[in-house]
Amino acid sequence: MRNEHTYLAIKELHEETKFSICSLCKIGHVSRAAYYKWLNHKESDNDKLNQKLAERLEELHKQHPDMGYRRLNDKLYHDDKIDVNDKRILRICRKKQIKSTLKHRYDGCTRPSRNPGFIAENVLNRNFHADNPNEKWVTDVTEFKYGTSFDDIHKLYLSVILDLCDRRPVAYVLGDSNNNQLVFDTFDQAVTLNPDAKPIFHSDRGYQYTSRAFHH
Repeated sequence: MRNEHTYLAIKELHEETKFSICSLCKIGHVSRAAYYKWLNHKESDNDKLNQKLAERLEELHKQHPDMGYRRLNDKLYHDDKIDVNDKRILRICRKKQIKSTLKHRYDGCTRPSRNPGFIAENVLNRNFHADNPNEKWVTDVTEFKYGTSFDDIHKLYLSVILDLCDRRPVAYVLGDSNNNQLVFDTFDQAVTLNPDAKPIFHSDRGYQYTSRAFHH
């Protein structure tokens, strides 16, 4: 709620010092009517749910400080079966100043093929929630640069497959070339480690994933 911190301060100061509400409201640049409206407000079911969510989000943030609001919402649904939209979680996180401690720079480097051999239907359709392991896998290749100077820059490519149920890496392969073999080796590793898995496999339709060899 807007000005809630001011209202709380007015209430505490009035109780401790007996300063008049009128004077405290002037100092806080809020109206007496707005203060008394806040003071006499009855907590609704929606307010109670928001408070419950805030407390649980703070607990999860302590356990997983690297998680942003979307992943925290996924965790809420997965662990507590609480189903609310991302915007609500974002509002609560902003109010409680819950932020991911890690800033991820996305450097996905797969690119569309000029002549794709096979383009699969978008079955996932941005539904990134999964109830069970090996239900939905997503994949991409990320580029990293390293070196000792601007004249000595090298590139490293990470091909990874993530399970959307718990964001665990199903398989990953590092290589110095962003080619078909990098992606093929990652997929082969995932299948070898999970021989009974039959997930939806989602990519950005880069040239490696739309080749006939990969489809086969």
